[in-house]
Amino acid sequence: MEKKVVPLAVGTNPGGAGAGTPLKPTPGHQLAAFAQGCFWGTEYRFRQVPGVLATAVGYAGGSTANPTYETIGHHAESVLIEFDPAKVSYAKLLEIFWSSHDSTSGNRQGPDVGAQYRSAIFTFGPEQQAQALASRDAEQKKLVDKITTEIALAGPFWKAEDYHQQWDEKHGYESCPLPRHARTRSGS
Repeated sequence: MEKKVVPLAVGTNPGGAGAGTPLKPTPGHQLAAFAQGCFWGTEYRFRQVPGVLATAVGYAGGSTANPTYETIGHHAESVLIEFDPAKVSYAKLLEIFWSSHDSTSGNRQGPDVGAQYRSAIFTFGPEQQAQALASRDAEQKKLVDKITTEIALAGPFWKAEDYHQQWDEKHGYESCPLPRHARTRSGS
């Protein structure tokens, strides 16, 4: 059964995202970037979080210049988020990240297979890097299988084609619902 979605009053230009251009959040805001497989569903999940001010889907974590959906190379389908840390913490965004996909499935989320569907956190600075690593270690204690999530400093973010932006909102239904979560230890 399709889950209906509605357009959200959230911006679409986090950090001035473009074609690998330098990213800069609005003063007082911060950036975050996550990959959880299909970027359409990931973007919609984060757009619903109070304090998230803008999102865009794109390609990150690879070396191909000017990637497209057809020439993604080793980039991951990613979501760039601009958020207000006075309204939502980076720790909360990490909590949402871990709880909303299978971080143990390698280059796969549900039926989507390939490096572009890997789990990844792309961090902006040493504080986010430390928080991401600590959250991974805490999450690992709850899980049966080994976390395969890549955690790396954010490099260039290549904004995806316009037709990919806010896909679920444009189409009125949830396109990439999570097929399964990581297996937890009993009592976790």
